[in-house]
Amino acid sequence: MATPRDIITRAMKDIGALAAGEVPTADEAQDGLDLFNDMIDQWSNESMMVFYRTEIVFNTVQNTVQYTLGPGGSVGATFTGSIAGNILTVTAITAGAITEGMTLSGTGITAGTRIVAFQSGAGGNVNEAGTYTLNTYQTVASSTINAYYQRPLTIESAFVRVATMQGGSSVAGGYLDYPVAILSLEEYEGIGIKQLNGPWAKAVYYQPSELLGTVYCYPNPAQGQLHLFTQTIFRNFGNLDDNIEFPQGYNMALRWCLAE
Repeated sequence: MATPRDIITRAMKDIGALAAGEVPTADEAQDGLDLFNDMIDQWSNESMMVFYRTEIVFNTVQNTVQYTLGPGGSVGATFTGSIAGNILTVTAITAGAITEGMTLSGTGITAGTRIVAFQSGAGGNVNEAGTYTLNTYQTVASSTINAYYQRPLTIESAFVRVATMQGGSSVAGGYLDYPVAILSLEEYEGIGIKQLNGPWAKAVYYQPSELLGTVYCYPNPAQGQLHLFTQTIFRNFGNLDDNIEFPQGYNMALRWCLAE
């Protein structure tokens, strides 16, 4: 598994700044890391480089049409869990849904810890107890853990999941999914009664701001679980020796783009 230091060293050798067996100085490595993170930020804005669409999942609340995404936003998850190595074991979910790409926070949790893969968790649904793979190794005793989504750049597509009813009550395990339209600002502005009541959200408008993104639902939903598919934002690296977790082939792309 490569690290930013590995990529920076190879890129410097590619342009002739280092000879075989040489390593960058501390200042050169730090300058390389700054440029590396700038390049990663640029990649986040280029859909061709994004290999994964983050699925953001949350239940709508009756008479609430506005939801915020990002650190400290209204959309996230709270659950009881423990960490051994890079495995998160969730035993009970208090609120929200657990999906890939979420960042964890809580007592003893290493900053920047994220869920990178499903194991026994998230089987038929996205909010199941079970195990998940993390991007870092650590040991955390069972405790309350909060999880949040990074502020997305855009929402690419969406659907709403609604429980099926029979005899006035929901059927266990039964649901239907309905497509949700993604509105532009002009289309959202053109809606005359934005608080109009409806059974579930049929359209959303997304406003990305500097720290938090805001999702506006239309009509005012009485029920439903929204599934938003958003462009993934590549994380920055705070340390030269952090592990890089990109799919096969990305290390070469990082190396040659950084060299360029």
